[in-house]
Amino acid sequence: MGEYGPLFCELHVYQRVAKPEMVDEWCKAKKMKYLGVPKYISSGTHTRGKETFRFMVMERFGTDVQKIFEKSGKTFSRHTVCALALRLLDTLEYLHNKGYAHADIKASNLLTGFSHGKEQPNQVYLVDFGLAYKFYCDGVHKEYKEDPKRCHDGTVEFTSTDAHKGVAASRRGDMEIVGFCLLQWLCSRLPWENNLENKDYVRDSKIKYMKDIPGLIKACFPSGSHPDEITKYLTYVSKMKYEDVPDYNKLRTIFRGGISGKDEWKIDLPLSVASASKKTAQKRKSAGEPFSPVEKKVKSAARVTKKEKESTPKPKAVKKTVKNIKSPSASTPRQIKSPVNTPKHITSPRATVSKVATPKIPGKPASRHGTPKLTLAGRKRSRSRSPAPASSNVKKGSPKKSTKRRVKRRKAVQTSDASMQTSPGFSSGSG
Repeated sequence: MGEYGPLFCELHVYQRVAKPEMVDEWCKAKKMKYLGVPKYISSGTHTRGKETFRFMVMERFGTDVQKIFEKSGKTFSRHTVCALALRLLDTLEYLHNKGYAHADIKASNLLTGFSHGKEQPNQVYLVDFGLAYKFYCDGVHKEYKEDPKRCHDGTVEFTSTDAHKGVAASRRGDMEIVGFCLLQWLCSRLPWENNLENKDYVRDSKIKYMKDIPGLIKACFPSGSHPDEITKYLTYVSKMKYEDVPDYNKLRTIFRGGISGKDEWKIDLPLSVASASKKTAQKRKSAGEPFSPVEKKVKSAARVTKKEKESTPKPKAVKKTVKNIKSPSASTPRQIKSPVNTPKHITSPRATVSKVATPKIPGKPASRHGTPKLTLAGRKRSRSRSPAPASSNVKKGSPKKSTKRRVKRRKAVQTSDASMQTSPGFSSGSG
């Protein structure tokens, strides 16, 4: 159980601030439709063998906002960002009122609601209280103190400048983290995201830009067009002191100005992840933009498979070719008349075979015609009706010479061999 420190901390927070009756009472007093704090249901331990596991039960939720953000092209509309800001301010006001700072606010820790068997696109809940810190105890705020051992706590691209210095989490830190999240949702990329591995560089960049809000806005929106709400919010946060209590109503008024008369409880998150992903891929393809790493892997694998298919010979086609060579075509020797200059004593291919004198092979019984039995190659040649051509000039008793002469005549002059007659371009007048 010692390995579950963050879960123990989270359970501790839920038991003190997230009981259903506490959340419902707050919503009723503030006249809110819902509060983005998960309701604590139950917890306990379970022992299996020699191991003991700690568990906690809460409500069921839908997709995290980070996935929706990435599938929608890493940008949200002005209305969606302002609506998310309003719901985060409601949630943080409740937590801060109970003396806790969340310290790890980000899109992946925001989950959509889930009820009646489907996701609720207009409800967002802040989860993961593993880094939550009680900054207010017995009516006293924790003092500002930098601790090098606690430097850079949280998620590096969003964590506060206080956390980079090792200072304990506070309300000011939460407000600053929210500002960085809202800024990324609007402009897609924060200025220090080009070198997140260097945490000191990230810290120095945040400190510099929080002292120069116009410079930060210019770095995030090079075209010059940007929502005024984010500038006003970051300017307000940059002037806060460590122990200050944020003016939540004033900050909500800033973001209600970006709703443009619409219902602030409708966040309009693009939950159709599949369709949004397809549209984004099509836009990148049409605009010539590079694909994502996952898409690159899929496309490269498809190209390799295609090349392998093209380079692999087709065995079926080869077999068909062999069959065509072995078996006679429609224009067989029976259907083609012998040329005029064919010797009169040659009447058929079988007669040609019988005319050639072949010496007896030792160990091979001779047939009744005085010739040895044909070998496998000879039988195949006989079936294909393409026996060796005969000549009237062949002398008896010299089979070796006749064989050589037959090969030479075959290469030099077209004969009346049946297999040669089936070849394309055969001339009946060749002699």
